[in-house]
Amino acid sequence: MKKTLSTIILVGFLSFIPSSGLLAAAVWDVATPYPEQNFHTQNILMFAKEVEQATGGKIKMKVHSNASLLKMPDIKRGVQTGQAALGEILLSAYGNEDPFFQLDGIPFVSTGYDTAKIVWEKTRPFIEARFKKQGMTVLYAVSWPGQGIYTKTPMTSVADFKGIKFRTYNPATARMAELMGAVPTTIQAAEVPQAFATGVVSAMITSAITGVDSQSWDFAKYFYDVGALNNKNLVFINAKVFEGLDKKTRDIILDASAKAEKRGWEMSAKANEASLKTLAEKGMKVEKPNEKFYGELKAIGEKMIQEWLEKAGPDGKAFWESYRKK
Repeated sequence: MKKTLSTIILVGFLSFIPSSGLLAAAVWDVATPYPEQNFHTQNILMFAKEVEQATGGKIKMKVHSNASLLKMPDIKRGVQTGQAALGEILLSAYGNEDPFFQLDGIPFVSTGYDTAKIVWEKTRPFIEARFKKQGMTVLYAVSWPGQGIYTKTPMTSVADFKGIKFRTYNPATARMAELMGAVPTTIQAAEVPQAFATGVVSAMITSAITGVDSQSWDFAKYFYDVGALNNKNLVFINAKVFEGLDKKTRDIILDASAKAEKRGWEMSAKANEASLKTLAEKGMKVEKPNEKFYGELKAIGEKMIQEWLEKAGPDGKAFWESYRKK
């Protein structure tokens, strides 16, 4: 008898289901998109170790870094269908699915870690509800540092980007590139160096940390520290896997998640400081955009926020009114 695709997926999924509080499988696969040295990956490795120790080895996790198990666009669906028990994603990369996934990728919604934390606190219930409907349980989220723009040549205004192929990684950065007059080109983090080397892109917006991960000094000379996007990475688990555990084990995972979230935000800030220093040491010019350039970028952010509100409906309006009061 031939096995159908649905049968194969079901068999794979059942291997994650625990029995009587114990796991049928010795290892849970965890799909992550960034290199092992990245602070997000280091954080989830610590999370996995803490869970293993606290459960006495009943739960072990194999963390697949750098999109080696699933590419970033496939991770959310992979956890939903049981190809992996847990996953980590850049939430805003899924912005086309729901406005709330896109929000923190919009320039100037947050302008630093303090406001990024408020955005997460106020949007978490909306995001958890959406993941729950899709059969997944949110565990924790960690913010990236504010983003910056990498270029090969000096830029003094948005007009300088007209016609330039601009690396983007989510719908929000693609829209930002369009409004700048650039040509948005979606490239995953692991493919950035090759994309620059082959001329597929010649500018991008991302964190100083990703710049270090991709050794951006090999292909760019300028880093304009805009500091106006605080995208989040979200870590989540297949809901049936999680709900099949006994309460004690679920509590262990939730406790480890809370610790990972707190630790991750601290790691993010430290990694940003170190990465900015590394970029400069490697010969890149690290500077703030001039007043005109910054003002033009802020105007683009304001336009994108209004566009977001038109799509986000009552939930979006409720969030924005509450957020602005802060």
